[in-house]
Amino acid sequence: MNSISVLHIDLFQGNNPSDFYFNTMKNHLIVGHQHIEKPHRHNFYATVLFTQGSGVHEIDFQRYEVSEGSLFFLSPGQIHSWELSEDIDGYIFFCSQEFYEMHYVNQKLRNFPFFGSVSFPRKLQLDAVELEKNIHLFQELEREHQSNSLMKNGLILSLMSQVFINSTRLFSKDFDTLTSSAGLSYFKHYQDFESLIEQHFTEHKSIAYYASLLGISSKHLNRTVQAVVQKTATEVITERVVLEAKRMLMYLDENLVEIAFRLGYEEYSYFVRVFRKNSGMTPTQFMRKYKA
Repeated sequence: MNSISVLHIDLFQGNNPSDFYFNTMKNHLIVGHQHIEKPHRHNFYATVLFTQGSGVHEIDFQRYEVSEGSLFFLSPGQIHSWELSEDIDGYIFFCSQEFYEMHYVNQKLRNFPFFGSVSFPRKLQLDAVELEKNIHLFQELEREHQSNSLMKNGLILSLMSQVFINSTRLFSKDFDTLTSSAGLSYFKHYQDFESLIEQHFTEHKSIAYYASLLGISSKHLNRTVQAVVQKTATEVITERVVLEAKRMLMYLDENLVEIAFRLGYEEYSYFVRVFRKNSGMTPTQFMRKYKA
């Protein structure tokens, strides 16, 4: 069975492995070419800022346009690939969960919405002013990464946090649920819901099951989900199942019936109906499109 390639952070580290990696995009594409030329996923968190060039960045089968000022955030496990112009440039950094959270007891990477929710957009398009601010932060990160200064990791973590916090504030302009204490509480409940989906989506697909685990009513769970992502709880569960189906269809050497069964569907015809309703095509049509 051909599994999806999972890249570890030490593949990019050379002779000095650590839980943090920084590079310019030009150098990163040279250093990591043998690892990143095909769709893959990471076991670390990644942040990418493009300062020139163009192209397409596909993350979990959603296509994003790349241009000057495109800022991307990727969580562990997400599948991504890109097609970039020859003049592409920018900055990229990776970190492990341990690197960040060992130093911030009360701050988790998943608390940032672009790392904490599968449903949240992965691209932030910066205007000229915000791009200049971020370029400054990334350049500071680059200098600190290359230095041997006292409390080096502390400053790196501080600069990373500035990038993450500033980006959360920019995202919040488009997501009202992030701008109030009530909204933040809803988002926390939504994150807990998504965490439970990750654990149980192949076996359980009913709202009642997840509401029971969360200790709330199905009605309240639906209200929470609607407030955060403007979808029903059932839609979020189904989208997660279909996303996994797409990953498996693309990268696992199994027949469609086996994949449907592994995802908890005993009737293949029902799995096809769910997949087609969510994605607008059958599993077979999806494979033809992407494998072509």
